[in-house]
Amino acid sequence: MSNGYAVVDVETTGLSPGQHHRVIEVAVVHLDGSGRRTDEWCTLVNPRRDLGAQRVHGISAADARRAPEFAGIAGELAARLSGRVLVAHNLSFDLRFLQAEFARLGHELAAPAGLCTMNLAGRHLGASSRSLAACCEVAGVPMGTAHSALHDARASAGLLALCLDRIGHVEPVRLTVPRTVNAFAVQRGHAHGAEQHFLAKLVRLLPRVEMSSGDEYLDVLDRALVDRHLSPEEQDELLEVAHALDFGLPQVMELHRGYLAALAEAAWADGRVTADEEADLRLVASLLGVEVDSALRRSVRLSLGDLVVFTGEMREGRDVWESRALSAGLTVKAGVTKKTAVVIAADPDSMSGKADKARAYGIPIVSEDLFAGLLGQLSGSR
Repeated sequence: MSNGYAVVDVETTGLSPGQHHRVIEVAVVHLDGSGRRTDEWCTLVNPRRDLGAQRVHGISAADARRAPEFAGIAGELAARLSGRVLVAHNLSFDLRFLQAEFARLGHELAAPAGLCTMNLAGRHLGASSRSLAACCEVAGVPMGTAHSALHDARASAGLLALCLDRIGHVEPVRLTVPRTVNAFAVQRGHAHGAEQHFLAKLVRLLPRVEMSSGDEYLDVLDRALVDRHLSPEEQDELLEVAHALDFGLPQVMELHRGYLAALAEAAWADGRVTADEEADLRLVASLLGVEVDSALRRSVRLSLGDLVVFTGEMREGRDVWESRALSAGLTVKAGVTKKTAVVIAADPDSMSGKADKARAYGIPIVSEDLFAGLLGQLSGSR
């Protein structure tokens, strides 16, 4: 029997406690069995080391220096967790760090099950992306400042409250740590602004994956790539995370390829990939060790009535291709407009006026062979 739920969030100096990274902020929000918020608590934690990606979490060294070390808040935190069901967004990430912090002090944080709002939102709230912001947007849950432990814990608590009627019994945390006399909490001295650059914006659009625990790895990858850089240390940390999730190289590379493809699809959402977006995609591909060219080619699908345009001298006569397109239910036009679905070119690198106009509008230009495949897909769907 639990006393309700303890929704936690941690900000950390890096991605893996196995690489000696530490908790630098922790928040706990309590919900009772009906989903009512009954209490909340948050403090910065002095890790006695550098703070890692400060541009991401926004915690200053001046604030961290004033904060207690984890040993100073361990008893208070344990009291707020013990007897409650542990909850977090990507629970495995937060749990690994909390278990490592308590283990340094000789205590075992036993959380037999726990609840992950990343999984709950996908299963019960229709969230197609894994990020906390995306899940909150779908569910209509207010989202405060990203990478603030208290704001993220509040948002996760909001997601949990919407799912409680579909959750069965979950074992609570078991943890006993003596409370420290005169334990104190330290808050941030300034608000942390949200990231504005390309990858940070796209993260909330990325879809979930089918691979078991794949979203847990990709959530950590999101954090690592938010600054478009993977240091050797971060690469080692990602390997630690993959090992903790029992992933081998084939599974990791499959996730990396899917991650890049999803980024490219999100970049194509407005109909074109800008030079800056292409540069970012190429950078991410190099960091992940995957091939980029296929991701930069927009996936093309045709529907009945779509407008298509031909340009150049085809291997087969233009009239033959136009007849096939009309028979498949497409509409053939002589000129390119913004409503054109695809341009079929004898050479997709054509510099014809039609091809140049298609590129300006972000319209895919495909070869005869690819168009033949698209016609086959269209016929097969009828």
